Amino acid sequence: MKPLIALILIAVFTTPASAFADCSDACVDVYTKDNQIIIEAHKGSGSTTTRKAPVVQPSPTATLWFPPKPSPTPRPYVKRSYKPRSAKAKSVTQSANLSDRLTKLVPSAGIAFQPEFEALTNVPVIFWIDVPQFFQSRVNIIGEIVDVALRPGFIWSFGDHSMWATTHTGAPYPNQTITHTYSKPGTYAVLLLTTWNGSFTHNGAVRAVTGEIVNSSVATVTVVSAPTRFTK
Repeated sequence: MKPLIALILIAVFTTPASAFADCSDACVDVYTKDNQIIIEAHKGSGSTTTRKAPVVQPSPTATLWFPPKPSPTPRPYVKRSYKPRSAKAKSVTQSANLSDRLTKLVPSAGIAFQPEFEALTNVPVIFWIDVPQFFQSRVNIIGEIVDVALRPGFIWSFGDHSMWATTHTGAPYPNQTITHTYSKPGTYAVLLLTTWNGSFTHNGAVRAVTGEIVNSSVATVTVVSAPTRFTK
């Protein structure tokens, strides 16, 4: 159980960095963060262009003339004029790039088992999980089509120091792909560690998804001793 818990802690608290790089064409990157799928897309070189707004020419303004006021002493009058005001040109900055980010969640795994109540010692218990064996999602991000495909892997800890790794999800009876037999009665905590890995496709190119998604599930199994019957 301790090695499995250590794996969970390492997977949860270790977050790979994104390999997203600057480029002049469309760039797409898919990675994992906080147990989620992060899809990023970027178009453009990231530079900006500056364009000056056209200068507005002032319209001509009529010159005002004021007649002199009558006074005992003649005084010269002054012809007043107003200087036209010109509007200052403003710079308009236009961005030359486009980017977006999407988040996707993978299905969570729930543990099921048979018999559900009071399994017997020395009798196999059948386990399975209700998640798909293949997760696929297509997204359209800033006009770019990205296909993401992930497959799960499973590590079982049956609570009696027994562990098993598989890529199968199992199934109920009569299928017995995933089974475990308990030799002693008791209550056992079954821990399942699900790890998702995969790739994504963009413009025909296939690349690996950076990082992985790790989920854990727990179930309790009660095992009792099989009744003993004596016959003559």
